[in-house]
Amino acid sequence: MEFARGSLTLLLLSSVAPPVASQQAGSLTPEAHPPLWSLDCTARGCWWERGSVVLDANWRWLQKDGKNCYKDGDWDPAVCSDPIQCAKNCAAEGADYAATYGISVNRWQDALTLKFVTQGEYGSNVGSRVYFMDSDETYKIFKLKNREFSLDVDVSKLPCGVNGAVYFVEMDKRGHWNGRSNTAGATYGTGYCDAQCPHDVKFIKGAANSKDWDPKTATGRYGACCAEMDIWEANSQSTAYTPHPCTQPGLTKCDGVTCGDADQRYDGICDKDGCDYNSYRLGDRDYYGPGPGFTVDTSKPFSVVTQFDGTDSGDLAEIKRFYVQGGQVVPNSESSILGRNSGNSVTDSLCAKQKTKFGDLDDFTRKGGLAEMGAALDRGMVLVLSLWDDAAVNMLWLDSAYPTDQPKTTPGVLRGPCPGGKQSTPEYLRSTYPDAQVEFSYIKVGTINSTLPYNRRLGGSYV
Repeated sequence: MEFARGSLTLLLLSSVAPPVASQQAGSLTPEAHPPLWSLDCTARGCWWERGSVVLDANWRWLQKDGKNCYKDGDWDPAVCSDPIQCAKNCAAEGADYAATYGISVNRWQDALTLKFVTQGEYGSNVGSRVYFMDSDETYKIFKLKNREFSLDVDVSKLPCGVNGAVYFVEMDKRGHWNGRSNTAGATYGTGYCDAQCPHDVKFIKGAANSKDWDPKTATGRYGACCAEMDIWEANSQSTAYTPHPCTQPGLTKCDGVTCGDADQRYDGICDKDGCDYNSYRLGDRDYYGPGPGFTVDTSKPFSVVTQFDGTDSGDLAEIKRFYVQGGQVVPNSESSILGRNSGNSVTDSLCAKQKTKFGDLDDFTRKGGLAEMGAALDRGMVLVLSLWDDAAVNMLWLDSAYPTDQPKTTPGVLRGPCPGGKQSTPEYLRSTYPDAQVEFSYIKVGTINSTLPYNRRLGGSYV
């Protein structure tokens, strides 16, 4: 993705604490992770494995003795006089996933639904972000080089300007739990990072990000950088998958030029632009959209399959994409805007051609390209599932014309059919489409060509 996910917020009445990250485990509200099963596959077949999801700590109530540690966009200096003391004082509380955050699983525990706007007892929640776990204390670490990841998606209720995202980031398995300034850990969704080096992460490696905190933007001095592989960023109108390599392993607490902020975007340690494969942007405007006139009909569910081709010991060479809908395998669209025989997958060669064609700086190659992305996949990454709107640029980078100061006829500017303007602003979307939602189901990982559409509800048969 191209911009930070800072627009994901919980809007509560003034008498209740806004959501924030914290590092101590609370005791006022029990934390119960919604169960979510996944499939592990080989050439011999697929087997169900029990897992669960946990809400990101940034959404949770942060309190000390029942009083807010963070209110009206700012820290309470009485309990957060310095970053470490703040982390030791404040506790994250458990979440009511369905009633407050609009997060639910179906009765078979193989499908996750994220709702856009949820009216709770104390106010409205907008969007959410959850992580996949393999125990109540640890995130599941996926190692995907020379493997395949797939899932079913239903984006039929996602309008322009909203993003139902599935991606991997190189988070710590325990959320940087250390038993001292962070006793919440993965159990309460701590430790987030991504390639945008977000500054809205309120605790980084056991310390509050309260230094130079700006209550207007809800950001602190430090950012949280790590490699990111965007499997699926999409609504019903447009989609992209994008590798974002970083030159440092794991979570880096960045400051200054290391973060690559503002006019130093390309001087940081992460490739913030990435190499995106967006079918619309690459020339096929009839490939993805709602209705039978599109190759992939987003008015109906379908499977998304991503293959990370390479070898167990060698570099990542290619990231392939195909879909399965109506029992038919659908190859990815061709990158026709780059010329004949340019391919339909992410390779170092395609990325270089795309950057040249669109007049973009090739930071992907500078940051190590697929080899560096493959190294992160080899080390292991955490699965993230989220639903969000974009207060920064209204999701124009995904589904409309961006940048806005260039003609739409400029190659690479049109990324989707959405009109942009007021209709893509968070204010308009939240009032017009509060019932928007996305469903993710049948999460599968395995050897290349081992994951097929699998329906547990039909007795465990392949369909």
